[in-house]
Amino acid sequence: MHNLAIALKIKGFTVSGSDDLITEPSKSRLQQHQLLPTQQGWDANKITTDINAIILGMHARIDNPELVKAQQLGLRIYSYPEYIYAQSKNKTRVVIGGSHGKTTITSMILHTLKYYGKDFDYLVGAQIEGFDNMVKLSTAPIIVIEGDEYLASPIDRRPKFHIYQPHIAIISGIAWDHINVFPTFKNYIQQFDLFIDTIKPNGALIYCAEDKVVDDLVNQKNPHLQLLPYNTPRYVIKNGITYLINGDSEVSLEIFGQHNLLNLNAAKLACMQLGIPENAFYTAISNFKGAARRLEIMGKNKYTTIFKDFAHSPSKLVATIAAVKQQFPNRKLIACIELHTFSSLNKQFLNEYKNTMNQADAAIIYVNNMTFAHKGLKPFTHSEIVDAFNKKDLILITSSHSLYNYLINLSLKNMNLLMMSSGNFDALDLKQLTGTLLRLK
Repeated sequence: MHNLAIALKIKGFTVSGSDDLITEPSKSRLQQHQLLPTQQGWDANKITTDINAIILGMHARIDNPELVKAQQLGLRIYSYPEYIYAQSKNKTRVVIGGSHGKTTITSMILHTLKYYGKDFDYLVGAQIEGFDNMVKLSTAPIIVIEGDEYLASPIDRRPKFHIYQPHIAIISGIAWDHINVFPTFKNYIQQFDLFIDTIKPNGALIYCAEDKVVDDLVNQKNPHLQLLPYNTPRYVIKNGITYLINGDSEVSLEIFGQHNLLNLNAAKLACMQLGIPENAFYTAISNFKGAARRLEIMGKNKYTTIFKDFAHSPSKLVATIAAVKQQFPNRKLIACIELHTFSSLNKQFLNEYKNTMNQADAAIIYVNNMTFAHKGLKPFTHSEIVDAFNKKDLILITSSHSLYNYLINLSLKNMNLLMMSSGNFDALDLKQLTGTLLRLK
């Protein structure tokens, strides 16, 4: 939401906003653009008929006093995706959907379009090198949108990616998530079925043929679209660097992992649809460093590399752990996952994590019992977590102080550390932790 506010101010609109809690980096970025509210919280008196439109975030409640006042005044209320669509009706819309890989694929497309000086708008879920903001709205003829399947707003219960109506769509994979909204896997898959229906006539559907759920869905549906399946490209790893095999040549990459190579092929097909030839794509993508918190290197020395990753769902854990193990076969791996999302804290869903940490040499589960309290859920016992993950030597830690102390007492020589969360380990300073760990003998 704060990125959209900044984008709209840059475009020339008068923008104001409110929230009950504004934290970093949003706070500093809003302040930089003179958009930071003088007070946090809600004030219905600020909602007047002088306002042209309200853009409603997902985390406002339906009884929010500013929302109620806007409804009483009959103001135009958009959900975030509704507004993005309204601003892009006359553009070629590329929408990236899927349970995993969305941000990386979107980032790869943006990186390539920028490399060749294309004029485009975008919406992406992470900070990317070379881009000041995560949203851009202009008169550009193309918009690239990361298409989240979560709900649009408290008063618009459609998944966000049902609203954009893409000309070019991507489905990277389907693995059950958001159990609080989609209580069964069948119901979750149905959202992607409906997403395919929103693709514009004569549009293109790029999809991962290696994902059986996606492949079955597309083949059963057989939509009247240009169907572009993709698989893992050929590659080799030499001295910790991944090379794509492109005919008789090899293309060195900054990124690694089979899941990222799949993401790369999806981005390549999208860029080809936008007029960028295959070899030109390879030239651009060779220096793509990845999006923030996607196998992001926090620090390294000759013995150890410390990674931060957004992985939180079962499929993401498996892919991310496998990527690090394959890239560094001679190093052991300590993997730490924070249970933070509603799904991961739901006892019914917990069993979906079975065997997801098995490739790690040491596995840590971090969960603060206050997180359960905030979500109105009963905390898991240690044995429930061990049984669900099916890993007897699992380590359970329940405070960031304890996690810090545990990690700094480890010997990381010839060992990598992978910290995975969609949260922040209860404000644990990972930069400071990384510096401490790399200084330790």
